[in-house]
Parts: sequence; C-alpha cells; structure tokens
Amino acid sequence: MRSDTGITVLPTTTFAGCPADLDVLFVPGGFGTTAAMQDPDLIAFLAERGKTARYVTSVCTGAVILGAAGLLDGYRTATHWATYDALEALGVDGVHSRVVVDRNRVTGGGVTAGLDFGLTLLAELRGETVARMAQLMLEDDPQPPFNAGTPASAGPDITGLVTGVLHSSGESVERMVETARMLRQQRQIAV
Repeated sequence: MRSDTGITVLPTTTFAGCPADLDVLFVPGGFGTTAAMQDPDLIAFLAERGKTARYVTSVCTGAVILGAAGLLDGYRTATHWATYDALEALGVDGVHSRVVVDRNRVTGGGVTAGLDFGLTLLAELRGETVARMAQLMLEDDPQPPFNAGTPASAGPDITGLVTGVLHSSGESVERMVETARMLRQQRQIAV
C-alpha cells in the first residue's frame, strides 16, 4: 500500500484477520481523509474494533475518520487546525490542543503534534520514565525558527495562503465538512 507521501506500507493482516481486542487502535490523518470517511469497510472495521480497543487514537485528520466511525461521540478531541469544522459537523467536541487525552481516547493535532501524541501515549502505556527516555533518544527539544505553528501565531496572510493550498490539494475542507454532515445525518437516521 502506497501512502500519500510515497512511502510504502506492507500490511501484515486484513480487516477480517485483525485481532478483535486491540491495545491501540490508531488512525493517521493526511490527504485521503474524505475518501476514508466514505469507505464503508474501513468505517465498519474501526467502529467494531473501537468498541473493545484499550486505546482509540489518532493524529491530525485521523480524528475526523474516528468521528465518522462514531468513536468520538462524547469525547473531547484534537485534530489538524483546518478540520475542526468537520469534527463539529460530526457532533464531536473539538479542542484546540496539541494532544487531548479523554479517558481511553488520545488524539493529536497536526503533523508535528504527532511527536507529542506519541510521547503522551507511550507514557500511558509504559510510564512517564520510559516516555522521557524516548524523548531524549529522539532529541525532541523543539525550537522552531518561526512562530507560525497555529493560525493565531501565523496571522491571517500566512493562514490564508495555507488554506488556499489545502483547498487546491484535492482534499477540500468544505468537501470534508459536507461529507461529515451527510454521515452524521445518516447515523441519526439509522438510530
């Protein structure tokens, strides 16, 4: 399976062969989120495994996919800054934070929040000392050269440019929000 960045992932099992009880169910984000939200096999798999997983987790727009599977109903959630409207359309409580832990749900914001997410989850699974050791091994000591990591710090001009790039990428936020509204309505009708 080829990712959106060209990296190849070699699955070792299928949905049918995946164990029923998982320690961690993790959904990454990125381009292809809207298509994933509309994949009935993926959504059914996540909904089923999410019922029994010890931790249900995501980074970036993976939270929107978890939301589409109904796994974030009643939970506070982080996602990429550009997709909080999609969470809202799904009826999910989005929290603008790099990492949110709400009971057994651990969600991270955009790409670089993935490191914070990973260390937070590692602390949950193996303890704070192990997570601190991993942070040191990674030499995770962020010192960004610019203060433009959120729309508030980037300002309206840079945020507008990035929003334009996202809109032209084929992964339109508006399309994701429309899909989220449709899925929420379908879920309410099914109940």
